Amino acid sequence: MSDREQAAADVVVVDYGLGNLRSVTRGLERAGAAVTISDDPVALDAADGIVLPGVGAFSEGMDNAGPFRDALVEAAEDGRPLLGICLGMQMLLTTSEEAEHAGEGDAEGLDLIPGTNLRFDGDRKVPHMGWNELAVEREHPLLAGVDGEHAYFVHSYYAQPDDGAATAARTDYGERFASVVANEAGNVMGTQFHPEKSGETGLAILRNFVEYCADQ
Repeated sequence: MSDREQAAADVVVVDYGLGNLRSVTRGLERAGAAVTISDDPVALDAADGIVLPGVGAFSEGMDNAGPFRDALVEAAEDGRPLLGICLGMQMLLTTSEEAEHAGEGDAEGLDLIPGTNLRFDGDRKVPHMGWNELAVEREHPLLAGVDGEHAYFVHSYYAQPDDGAATAARTDYGERFASVVANEAGNVMGTQFHPEKSGETGLAILRNFVEYCADQ
């Protein structure tokens, strides 16, 4: 039996030119998934689950991911699991202050979880970088067994969903911000931190995601 046949779920990692694809793929494989990295939106059709990674600016991310927009929205509306990581999580929302701050005007996110992304203000060091605690606020399969554990963050903007119920976990960095979000159905979810860089906690989250994909 091949590794793919033994895998718990087939997961497609979206390659739109902005993401730590290698480490995300390794993490998902350790979590039991068969992983395909693809720059073809058609590849999403056969996936049990989809991962949208991301590193960089919101506007550039949405521009690069433009060819995937319809396929991502369709998959989410069909109920397939979609996990956004870091910038990928922010892209699940409607918009971001980052585009305006960078002089790039408005940038339209996927709007799968209505809300905006705000820049940390005050005297906090930006970006927020390093290990910080996850406080689970809403029961979700992605977060099984990780309440109070620590994950690795690198970001200057944070998600603020319109609906407070979309915040599945919070983290304190001078204020409590949404570090994990999920839509009402639960199949669209995002982590502001990098699970692939978060040791055993991150691996547990990726395993939870793969199991969720397998159960759908």
